[in-house]
Amino acid sequence: MAKTTSVSKHEMFITDLDFCPRCGTVLPLPGTADVVTCRQCNFKIDVRDFDGIEIHTKAEFNNPDTFLKKTEDAESELKGPTVDRKCAKCGNEEMIYTTRQTRSADEGQTVFFTCPQCRFQEIEYS
Repeated sequence: MAKTTSVSKHEMFITDLDFCPRCGTVLPLPGTADVVTCRQCNFKIDVRDFDGIEIHTKAEFNNPDTFLKKTEDAESELKGPTVDRKCAKCGNEEMIYTTRQTRSADEGQTVFFTCPQCRFQEIEYS
């Protein structure tokens, strides 16, 4: 990235154009205005100082490959504590359980039971 070259009596340090030279705050991206203004101290930089600088960003949401891998891993192996509880579907005498706080804090937790044989799930609100 290009660096600002002039330091006036109001600037504290020389920095990349990503940061305000007066207060060090991250600068907003250049827009349609002629200047970029620091949101913290209102320092202004001419938008032409940003000419030739490339900004690359990448945001990845719900990548199908990652989602499928997590789903396959979850299906292939059940882990967790077990309890003596008969599965209503296959009759297996042991189930794996997990707990979550799904309601307000002053109410009991929710217990999720899963049969390791047939993967049948039951929910108990306590």
